[in-house]
Amino acid sequence: MTILVTGAAGFIGFHLAKSLLEKGEPVVGVDNLNSFYNPRLKRDRLAFLSAFKNFRFHKVDISDGQALSEVFDEVKYKQVFHLAALGGVTASSKNPELYLQANLSGFLNILECSRKNGAGHFVYASSSSVYGANSNLPQSARHAVDHPLSFYASTKRANELMAHAFSHIYQLPTTGLRFFTVYGPWGRPDMAVFRFTKAIEEGAPLEIFGGGEMKRDFTYIDDVIDGIHKASASPPSPNRGISTGQSPAESADPFRIYNIGCGRPISVLDLAGQLERTLGKRANKVFLPTRAEDLVDTHADITEMEKDFGFSPQTPLAEGLKRFSEWYRGYYKQP
Repeated sequence: MTILVTGAAGFIGFHLAKSLLEKGEPVVGVDNLNSFYNPRLKRDRLAFLSAFKNFRFHKVDISDGQALSEVFDEVKYKQVFHLAALGGVTASSKNPELYLQANLSGFLNILECSRKNGAGHFVYASSSSVYGANSNLPQSARHAVDHPLSFYASTKRANELMAHAFSHIYQLPTTGLRFFTVYGPWGRPDMAVFRFTKAIEEGAPLEIFGGGEMKRDFTYIDDVIDGIHKASASPPSPNRGISTGQSPAESADPFRIYNIGCGRPISVLDLAGQLERTLGKRANKVFLPTRAEDLVDTHADITEMEKDFGFSPQTPLAEGLKRFSEWYRGYYKQP
């Protein structure tokens, strides 16, 4: 049976589709190839996937319910991996209408199509940004997440609540995965590791917010994909779901949420220093005030993933940065 991956030309969606295709799974990819960042990167990811005979692609905007329905009418999906979304906390404050359309209307369309299709398991991307003003560390999926600091975070929390409603009303098995600062080859240009590497390589000013004291739980893409596979291997069933703030026994719906992170946060300033050593170049650091949308720290509590699925991140930051820098220099033909 076929697997659907939305956001297949995006960073995490590309790596997930690639890993599924390498396992011999038939995959249908959906993406609208928007210009949120340079579309060349998305087209090159898509070209890589298109070399697999068991891959089919539809250029579809998930906010277009009719076009999306046609994708679902083609085949019954055993799993739907929903990774398409507009990302970025700062950008969401500048144009919240776009985020509403993509992250809320689009999410509802995917949920509704999955329900009608009888998809066996709906797995979707949430975000560490939902923790917002929560200052409890490490951040657990059982913590309250009622105070988001960005509109993007609000849409991701809304996704979790929408998924819970569909699990409760329609018994659609849903698993939400809160990703913590994912990085690696083919990464997003707006993310810290990519931005820092680009600035250091080009000798451009490296903007560091909040004095560089903010900490992030940087998680390598291969560990994220491993976590997705483990969490999606068996769908939640009634009386076994995990609802935020509840124990499994307290949730009667096929619904659960997990963190996927590394569990070893470092400061943004330390990240810059590690990249300087990895690249063999000094950064031209420019320190700027903290932005209202930024979380002070992120630190994933991954004990639930460890206990339920044996998840254990394997990639040290130094090794992950080395792999990313090698890809970056090869892709952009840097010496």
